[in-house]
Amino acid sequence: MTSVRHREEDDRRDIPVRPTDDDPLAATGSEFIGGPAGRWARSGHRWWNPLRVMVLVVVGMFALGMVQKASCYSTGWFQAGDGQYIHACYSDIPHLYTQRGFAADLVPYFDKIPVSLSQNGDIHYLEYPVLTGLFMEVASWLTPAGTDPHSAQVYWLVNAGMLMICAVVLVVCVARTNRRRPWDGLFVALSPALALTATINWDLFAVALAAAGLMLWSRGRPGWAGVLIGLATAAKLYPVLLLGALFVLCLRAGRLRQFGAALGAAAGAWFVVNLPVIAFAPHGWAQFYSFSQSRTTDYGSLWLIIKERSGDSLSGVNEYGTALMLLLCVGIAALALYAPRRPRVGQMAFLVVAALLVSNKVYSPQYVLWLLPLAVLARPRWRDLLIWQAAEVLYFLGIWYRLAYVTGPKHHGLTADAYHLAIGIHLLGVLYLCALVVRDILLPDYDVLRQDGADDPAGGVLDGARDVFTLGAPAHEPRHAGSGGEQGL
Repeated sequence: MTSVRHREEDDRRDIPVRPTDDDPLAATGSEFIGGPAGRWARSGHRWWNPLRVMVLVVVGMFALGMVQKASCYSTGWFQAGDGQYIHACYSDIPHLYTQRGFAADLVPYFDKIPVSLSQNGDIHYLEYPVLTGLFMEVASWLTPAGTDPHSAQVYWLVNAGMLMICAVVLVVCVARTNRRRPWDGLFVALSPALALTATINWDLFAVALAAAGLMLWSRGRPGWAGVLIGLATAAKLYPVLLLGALFVLCLRAGRLRQFGAALGAAAGAWFVVNLPVIAFAPHGWAQFYSFSQSRTTDYGSLWLIIKERSGDSLSGVNEYGTALMLLLCVGIAALALYAPRRPRVGQMAFLVVAALLVSNKVYSPQYVLWLLPLAVLARPRWRDLLIWQAAEVLYFLGIWYRLAYVTGPKHHGLTADAYHLAIGIHLLGVLYLCALVVRDILLPDYDVLRQDGADDPAGGVLDGARDVFTLGAPAHEPRHAGSGGEQGL
């Protein structure tokens, strides 16, 4: 009888979960489009499968985000004053086309940027990681040469097209990471934060690579997962934290050989991309790291509130931020090893990246993209995700209105106190989601993905693995072993 019951549970786990069946808020919201999924949605052979629907949705949302930047595209990026902040349509991309020498055909990392262009004495070379610099350079090759505003507009459009491809890749990877929950990618596709911030900077490129790495990990391919995580780290530094999360989980599950494969592949991919620039343009390559180290307390951070309210210069903010980050990482590692069940990959990845954003000395509005796919993998509940997104949208408006107040002659916008409140709302939104994830780890019965007896559907070699090292309760078998349960060291 027990084997029959387990077989019935396994059969149910083979059926894709639709959000209207699984999530009360999604079911309620679906009334606006005709109600929960029914007979037609159950037909898996039809053209309108989840992946195609989500691709169309994310393209539509991305296009809406581009429309939101329309007033800046017309005039706001190139006129003096606070127009690009008042209309909340600022983007780094058209400004850096000229200020980092792309309009003048300078070669990133090799050609020094004249002070007259960079308008910043600390910037001598392009201050972005190598793979992002290549992304920016490829976009400049597709842009007609010139230093006039029209060329900068075209450069933004070219980058927007390339970033739209990244957005599609991101949604597809999230949808395919957990095979039973393809519709989880829909929240990424519909994310207001994605629409608003996708074309502010180039972060979406690294986010898509990192999501592809996690998808490959979920398919039991640690080597290829490492390659993608290494490439993501070559585009933006934060994805290296994913390796830390995987190490702790693999330590608990006795999967260190698989982690070693991922780590070696990540290091190899990073070196292949970076080594030519290190060898032939070492000063240009080092600009990103020296700029990150010398950068002072900036917009969006907890440290800015402390600095401005205390009047302290916070000259040691690098040390403070590093200490807080290390403390949080130790706490997350202890949580993972003490928890009654091994946390899922999505939960650990979300917590460690959230720790970086909370402790960092700057929080640019597009950094929300770092957390977006991880939040969906960690806590796929629409109510909680929307609460967090609402906090991020408020911060998105807050930073632009603060800059409008600071730069505009009429001081229209947010005062320092109001902006501090916006930062606080953003931090509370992140911490709210972190608290729910921590609760799910400590009380697994609250975990949405484990309520049907699953272990870690996106865990790859970790799914169904037996614990071999814990600091808390004795190691035990997961309730239902998955594909990873048959794989040893």
